[in-house]
Amino acid sequence: MSHDRDDLLRELRAHPWVGDARRAPDGGLVVVPHPEASALRPTPGGLLREFLEHWSDVYDWVYDRPRGPEHPVDADLSGWLASDTGRPLPAAHMADWRDTTTALALSCRPTRVLEPGCGSGMFVRALGAHVTAYVGTDVSAAAVDRLRNQDLAYATIVPAGAHELRSPAVTRASAAAFGPDVPPDLVLINSVTQCFPDLAYLRAVLHDAIALPAPGGSVLVGDIRHAGLLDHYARWVERAKDPGAAPDEIRRRARERARHEEEMLLDPRALAWAATGTGRRVELSIRARTMAADTELTRYRYDALLRVDAAPGPTPTRPESPVPNALLTDHPDARTPHDLHTEAAARDAVVLVDPDDPTRLAVAGPDSARFRPVEDIADGTAPAHEPLHAFIARRLPEVLRDHLRTRLPGRTPPRLSVAPPTTREAARVR
Repeated sequence: MSHDRDDLLRELRAHPWVGDARRAPDGGLVVVPHPEASALRPTPGGLLREFLEHWSDVYDWVYDRPRGPEHPVDADLSGWLASDTGRPLPAAHMADWRDTTTALALSCRPTRVLEPGCGSGMFVRALGAHVTAYVGTDVSAAAVDRLRNQDLAYATIVPAGAHELRSPAVTRASAAAFGPDVPPDLVLINSVTQCFPDLAYLRAVLHDAIALPAPGGSVLVGDIRHAGLLDHYARWVERAKDPGAAPDEIRRRARERARHEEEMLLDPRALAWAATGTGRRVELSIRARTMAADTELTRYRYDALLRVDAAPGPTPTRPESPVPNALLTDHPDARTPHDLHTEAAARDAVVLVDPDDPTRLAVAGPDSARFRPVEDIADGTAPAHEPLHAFIARRLPEVLRDHLRTRLPGRTPPRLSVAPPTTREAARVR
């Protein structure tokens, strides 16, 4: 039996996706993924590539379906389903969602926009009348083909992932659209981070995005799911699905839902950490989603507006006193983001999310109160739900069992498990 195990360990260690393999106390075998299998550079490793291809397949399916009258080409809301009902989110709410992001993007006064993950082209069209040139990329061939077949003379659409912002194909398209050596003044990364695998990938994408604009340009990372609210979100969904369930049962179901969450969620402090170390001066403003309707898109998401090498402004000031978010707490002084936004807009102020407490909002007037250096917010141990870990724990044993059946025919593959992330990685996993 010992010789059999030695053969199995030897074969497992020979697989390029395995860094090490060892015996487990329960008689099975534990494998440690090889770092290169989930690395992004110089090219995506095998496990990371499979994760990214999964999302490409998902969006090919979404965008390749026939469009009905409820999803016209100029306002395609394909794929936007409510977590609690499974039904499409109301069109009026999604229009408010689009207009909220459009207004935030236009506050940057862009003329040249680069948008990775442009999807159905919602913002290609919404911003088209306000810019001179637009370059969009997407991993879905169906989405790229659909946009290329539309009359969008100002837009260039390129098949590429978010991690390929500085690839030769995107660089050539940008030079043709903006002019040689002319950078975008806004990089728009909207409702895309939930498809990212982990913080390492986010950090690589943000570093590429931050490197592109000229001084004073912006990077808008929009519609981010908040990791600090994952448990709250899970309980909210489970209560909506079964209002009559006992509280203990709701909590049990919510824990399971949170544990099996397949999308990436980010605490703003983790996002700030990912934006450090670029060699440029980067400031961050964490904005509340201020749509009128009370849905998961308003409750559990936020926007991150980063400005790059902006001219020094006045002495930083503090936002107004924190206000409890009425969508997340029953505090008697609580207000909704939408109500605060309505009042703030009249005096050219904005609604922020407290980076240390997702249930608190604040109103900030001048830019000196809206933006803070990313280093002042960054926390590399802040919560981030990184779905790549669960994907590897599920996928790697499948691949290795097939590998052993091929290499050692006639042997019954042993129980295989994947070693958990390191302590530093585990601290980021919710």
